[in-house]
Amino acid sequence: MSKKWYEHFVSVESDTPNAPPPANDAAMAIAQIAATVAPPPPPASFAKPAAAAAMGQLTSFDDIYTAAEIKGAPNGFTIFKVSDMLASEHIKNMSAEMKKGSIMLALDAAGVKIQDVIQDAVRRDQALDAFERVHQKAVEDLEARKIEENRKIQADLDKYVSEQKAKLQANLDEVAKQKESFIGWRQKKQNEEQRIADCVSYFVTDNPITTAANPRPAASGKTGQ
Repeated sequence: MSKKWYEHFVSVESDTPNAPPPANDAAMAIAQIAATVAPPPPPASFAKPAAAAAMGQLTSFDDIYTAAEIKGAPNGFTIFKVSDMLASEHIKNMSAEMKKGSIMLALDAAGVKIQDVIQDAVRRDQALDAFERVHQKAVEDLEARKIEENRKIQADLDKYVSEQKAKLQANLDEVAKQKESFIGWRQKKQNEEQRIADCVSYFVTDNPITTAANPRPAASGKTGQ
């Protein structure tokens, strides 16, 4: 049986020609790889109404990758495969350089280019960024619609309150007007009664006419025996 990829690594001296390049060179190479992968437009599936409505719910990353049409690598070496390898019990406690060399040996043994793995990582990152932008826009659009809806509701509410306040005031004004009219009429009535009483007073001892000065006696409420 051939050695496992990590067994290949531990048998290789750090000064062999296959040793990994310096960290700075590797970082520059990765940056160059990432730069060659142009940011794709958001997948059409992100913009579908049903998908936009579903964004209010927690969407799994696998769903996002599927919507972005990111498929697993034919050789199985996605960035997540490499992540699992780095977390392996066999190398997780090694130094960063040793981990890197181990992964590079494994990829070489499988005929996989590190560029392909980096491109897989970049595409997934771009898919997540695209989904974030679309999701954020969906939330912002929802906020804008609800703000406008609330504005209209508030305007209707203010109009209703204003109309009801006007009705309340109209009722108060009508009562006040009627009271004022009644007070005016009662004053005229008292003047009229006084005029009548003055005329009757010439002919009777006990004036039967009620006036403001001679009001009608209040009823006792008792009935005769």
